[in-house]
Amino acid sequence: MSQIEISVIYIEDDASVQHAYLQSMEMAGFDVLVADNAEDGLKLLQQHRSSVILTDIRLPGMSGIELVHKVQKIDDTIPVILITGHGDVEMAVNAMKIGAHDFIEKPCNNQRLSDVLQKAIEKRRLVLEDIQIRLEQKAPNGPVMIGRSSAMNRVREMILNIADTDADVLIEGETGTGKEVVANTIHAWSTRRKGHFVPLNCAAFPENLFESEMFGHEAGTFTGATKKRIGKIEHAHQGTLFLDEIESMPMDIQAKFLRVLQERTVERLGTNEHVQVDCRVVAATKEDLQALGQKRLFRPDLYYRLNVVTIHIPPLRERREDIPELFYHFVYQAAQQYRRPMPDIRPEQFIWLQSQPWPGNVRELKHFADRYVLGFVSTESEGFSASGDETISLAECLDRFEKRLIEDALQKNSGHVGETAKLLSLPRKTLYDKLHRHDIKPDAFRPAALNSEH
Repeated sequence: MSQIEISVIYIEDDASVQHAYLQSMEMAGFDVLVADNAEDGLKLLQQHRSSVILTDIRLPGMSGIELVHKVQKIDDTIPVILITGHGDVEMAVNAMKIGAHDFIEKPCNNQRLSDVLQKAIEKRRLVLEDIQIRLEQKAPNGPVMIGRSSAMNRVREMILNIADTDADVLIEGETGTGKEVVANTIHAWSTRRKGHFVPLNCAAFPENLFESEMFGHEAGTFTGATKKRIGKIEHAHQGTLFLDEIESMPMDIQAKFLRVLQERTVERLGTNEHVQVDCRVVAATKEDLQALGQKRLFRPDLYYRLNVVTIHIPPLRERREDIPELFYHFVYQAAQQYRRPMPDIRPEQFIWLQSQPWPGNVRELKHFADRYVLGFVSTESEGFSASGDETISLAECLDRFEKRLIEDALQKNSGHVGETAKLLSLPRKTLYDKLHRHDIKPDAFRPAALNSEH
């Protein structure tokens, strides 16, 4: 197992102090990401979970102490080191009681800073290596989650942390990102794996059938109900109930389902008998349920009840490095399914694949792989074909891919060139050269409110 690289997220609002500490840390060989406030530091943490945090206590907005509380809720194994002024030592000591890793006093000599950071980094590395070992042990058991990007590793890490609990889970992600695969993995890695994994697409049934499908019914309850039927909730007893597209659940059924979640009992239609159910609920949505709640299109109390743990599945455009491995896997599957020979895939074809937008995400990529194996791609996709006749040059593929990556990074950082350079691990001047070459305007990625100020 290769050594996991750990970054330092350094948060300091004083520019001169920030520069001095940054220079000292970089000279000591640390990989440092800088933020001017705690809020931006938390955003960096979401993108770089293999990190430790070094933060001043006194910051504009959220303080360093408040930051410790926030980080503890995200992941209590992430070390947070506080930088204190003379009068803040007692505050820092108290912060260690709630989970801060250590503190250093201003002014701090370089050796003390280096020693404290090194200990924190080793602590973080041990935790991440342990998670990696456990993931490798779990991987053969259950659905295949393909992708080694940092985004997918974060998803696996979250699943590993919550799989053996009984916490209900809300999975958020665009259409086609693989929400059911994640739900299935949660079930397969949990102590409930011997029970049923019961999927129910809330958009697949008309309202008059949905209630019966979910809660079950007694014989004679309505025309056509010739015998008793066990509903999906009851069938998931001692297992996992997966509710896909839960935003489509009718409002009156939402109220009844909320009662099931609160009481863990279900009533079949046509009876007053309460049946005890012990099932974990994993719900998935492509919508913002909180926003739907504000519009009275989804019950806020149901949203808060489901939102115990939320896992966000990134769209394919945010993990392009996973595309070659995904595509190869889907091509191999399709060749087996359709009894066709495994076709060759050239390097420039992978680059072309990585340059595409894939609005349908992993599902769209899978369908494309099916068509490729069946020989239907050459007439559909300029630049990608089973024969070499229609392919564009490697240089043009690389250019398209580079431009797409830069645009994605600018989008993620709201057009901020400095943060984009850090995300892409490029010197700022190099990024400006590439922006000019690709005719990319960073202002186009800035929120409208910010653009209006200039």
